[in-house]
Amino acid sequence: MTDRDWSGGIVRYPDPAIEIIDEERFGSFRIGNAVVERLWTGARWTEGPVYFGDGGYLLFSDIPNNRILRYDEETGQVSLYRKPSNYSNGHTRDRQGRLVSCEHFTRRVTRTEHDGTLTVLIDAFEGKKLNAPNDVVVHSDGSIWFTDPGYGILYAYEGQHAEFELPTRVYRIDGQTGEATVAIEEMDMPNGLCFSPDESLLYVSDTGDPENIRVYDVDGAHLNNGRVFAEMSPGKADGIRCDIHGNLWSSAGWVGAGYDGVHCFAPDGALIGKIHLPEIVSNLCFGGGPKKNRLYMTGSQSLYAVYLETKGAQTP
Repeated sequence: MTDRDWSGGIVRYPDPAIEIIDEERFGSFRIGNAVVERLWTGARWTEGPVYFGDGGYLLFSDIPNNRILRYDEETGQVSLYRKPSNYSNGHTRDRQGRLVSCEHFTRRVTRTEHDGTLTVLIDAFEGKKLNAPNDVVVHSDGSIWFTDPGYGILYAYEGQHAEFELPTRVYRIDGQTGEATVAIEEMDMPNGLCFSPDESLLYVSDTGDPENIRVYDVDGAHLNNGRVFAEMSPGKADGIRCDIHGNLWSSAGWVGAGYDGVHCFAPDGALIGKIHLPEIVSNLCFGGGPKKNRLYMTGSQSLYAVYLETKGAQTP
């Protein structure tokens, strides 16, 4: 892999920031005359990108600045969407197109209704406050699955200091009854999560010990056969997404050049490609107009994107 100059000059095609490890399985995804673009910079820690195809924009969090920002695809401008955001982290959309958010400061999961009002989906479990919900996905049956590692109560920088009242877990909220149940409780710091294209699998990254990505078989409201999908040490995976082919695209960071960016894993767990960035990547999502073949990446202080010859498995 050749080093990429990120100072803002012309990038020679094909972009050296896109590394093909397995030509047969990853080579076709790279578009020879498409480069990784830094769309905007000026945050303290970006997170939680979520794409609104019907509006042509992307929302993402700037957690320490207590705000949600909006990137407009047509104009390329970034504007303020919500402040204060209760130190929101991860976001997704439900099947009705509403924004679902994990809030660190209030230690809850909320839904933004079409009229802009907020509905609290959950802020406690069995009478105890949640730790600090981190990332969230919605199943086609309407159920909401979210991780609760508690980073928002570990550091005032991203929330507020508080004592843990519950173990670190993954929860499921029933789409019909609103009842919450524990889905996973054997992980140290469950973080990013996503479903496979057919929703038969749930992938969950662990930013604790060990640093890996696990996968579970989905059986209705239950998860079975938890096992390691990919080892991330010496770095960490955070946000993760699947494409339509079942490949897992994972944020990667906390190591440095040659590691930080995005790692792409085939369905069998083999690392097949990388997108190298000069910043730690926290999260990612697919979007980009009607083709939805643009990968957005929140990288520490900046927002990045690249067009690929694939698209997301579940992209609104």
